Amino acid sequence: MLSKDVFIVHPSTSEQATALKAFIKAFKIKFEVTSDLESYNPEMVAKIEKSLEEFKEGKFNRVKKEDINKFLGL
Repeated sequence: MLSKDVFIVHPSTSEQATALKAFIKAFKIKFEVTSDLESYNPEMVAKIEKSLEEFKEGKFNRVKKEDINKFLGL
């Protein structure tokens, strides 16, 4: 009889991921592995990755707390 249960696990290390895969394979259970980024819009992911790269390169603006309203146009 097929189970209708779905298990979603989030291993925090590659060692845990490897162990889980081995365990599931040993029981001949069908499974799939996806990355967190695959569930997001690819255009949005590209924009975020570009922004992170620009930040690493020092391409960002700092705004003092007292200037935040002016910065936001409020």
